[in-house]
Formats: sequence, C-alpha cells, structure tokens
Amino acid sequence: MVARLSPNFERWEFKCPCGCGFDTVDKELLEYDQALSDHFDNRRVIITSACRCAAYNASVGGGPNSQHLFGRANDIIIEGIHPHLVQELLDDWGVPGLGYYDDFTHLDTRTGRARWDKRAAASDVQLG
Repeated sequence: MVARLSPNFERWEFKCPCGCGFDTVDKELLEYDQALSDHFDNRRVIITSACRCAAYNASVGGGPNSQHLFGRANDIIIEGIHPHLVQELLDDWGVPGLGYYDDFTHLDTRTGRARWDKRAAASDVQLG
C-alpha cells in the first residue's frame, strides 16, 4: 500500500537512503514541496535528499545540527525548471532555510532564517 502524504508526494520519497526506516517529514516542508509542484503546473519535484539518520548524515558530511536529521529539510530538483528560479521563488515565499546550489535547491523549515550560497559563481558572503 502506498502511503500518500499529499497529491504529489508519497512517504517513500522522504526516507533515509541507508535503509534504517527513518521517513519523518515536517508538515510545513511537505506543504512547500506541494506548493512548488502546484506552482510549476504539477511538474515532478524530485527529492534527492530528505530524512537522514545520524549515521547516514555523518557519512555524507552533513552538519551535526542538519535539519535533515529532524525530517525538516530536503534537497530538490524540479524537472525542467532551473534551480535558480526555484530558489528565487522560495526566497520570495520566505522559506526559513534556503541553500543555493547550481544543480539543486535545499529548503528547510528550521526556526529562524538561514541563507547560504554554494553556487560556483557565488561570492563567499553568506546571504541573509
């Protein structure tokens, strides 16, 4: 049985890749993901990284306070949409945590606001 969380997302899309079974997703994060899909005419939002258990997070170099550890973050690609357009939209929407990358977008629902830019052409200055 498929565990559908919203019209365009299923629980398996958020699971930790190590196979530990961690698949929690924050309600607000899911709402952002669904809103993105809706905004871009139901294009597929590909979640490349969401939940991470502590062991997996450490293995991929994630920080000790990564929002992925709490089911409050994901890294996404939207088919046919350049990541910079996604990032600009999410910034306009006021998403709490936003990471700018050349090939994907990080969004999270942390308490407070955080911005960082890891794009190749970005300056070394942190945003926000």
